[in-house]
Amino acid sequence: MADTILMAHGSGGKLAHRLVEDLIMPAISGTDPARLDDSAIIELRGRMAFTTDSYVIDPIFFPGGDIGKLAVCGTTNDLSMSGARPLYMSLSFIIEEGLPVSDLKRILESIHSAADEAGVRIVTGDTKVVDHGNADKLYVNTAGIGTIPTGVDISGANIRPGDKVILSGTIGDHGIAIMSKREGLQFGTNLLSDCAPLNKLVEDMIGASDNIHALRDPTRGGLATTLNELCLQSGTKVVVEEKKIPIRDEVAAACEMLGLDPMYVANEGKLVAFVTPSDAGKVLSAMRLNKYGTDSAIIGEVEEPDEAPSVVMKTLLGTSRLIDILVGDLLPRIC
Repeated sequence: MADTILMAHGSGGKLAHRLVEDLIMPAISGTDPARLDDSAIIELRGRMAFTTDSYVIDPIFFPGGDIGKLAVCGTTNDLSMSGARPLYMSLSFIIEEGLPVSDLKRILESIHSAADEAGVRIVTGDTKVVDHGNADKLYVNTAGIGTIPTGVDISGANIRPGDKVILSGTIGDHGIAIMSKREGLQFGTNLLSDCAPLNKLVEDMIGASDNIHALRDPTRGGLATTLNELCLQSGTKVVVEEKKIPIRDEVAAACEMLGLDPMYVANEGKLVAFVTPSDAGKVLSAMRLNKYGTDSAIIGEVEEPDEAPSVVMKTLLGTSRLIDILVGDLLPRIC
């Protein structure tokens, strides 16, 4: 095989077949090589969750992961936020001519590892190659399907006054890790993206309580945007306490230096949960036993709205401030 991706790798001819059969198929488990049909045949029972996403992150390799790991984890997490158990994924590549084959191999290895950890099978996909200059190295498109256990009803519309707000860990790790790599910034520490599959954490939470009303992973726009979206969806007010929100010292320092608010910085391995007060302690304990929830904390609660749905933060200074949605992104192409 050539050292770089050629236009002929997307032609449907011999090079395209070699790319799929010699490189992609051996790296991605879950598809029977003897059944390379135009669609996958899967078995599902009961209610299903279905999601799709695209990944255009720059750079494609970053501290703590790469675009392949991000694609698997992001799709897994989107399914998990509805309480679903992720089962199957599709995975499609749009590759820029000239991408080193060694880079594609690294990404495929990450995909394999992330899918194995999440217990998700990649059962179908596609590969296209575009001219040099018509893409940026590699774009990935996914779709995911999972089943929702009987009795699970998790939605932002279910949030109600009195619910406790639980955050699964430190905020801003992914965004600052990406910014440090993209801009060549040195913060004196090896800060890694928090990119991770959260489906096992969600399973632990659901096992601890039947009273989880909503789950959401605060990706683009950070925790602030996610809380606002959920308030609008449920018609409620959320009050959070700044002192209770976990944040790494290096992330806080980087945000202060760059003039950023960590509440708006992206995450890729965290979730926020809305739980009835009586079960919040049980859910929190279950989360802290999972490796992706060791820093979990109750950061606030839900109230009746004053006039309109809103998010309010009680600051370290003892004052209150409105947490609104930004007009644009702090950092584009974060996922």
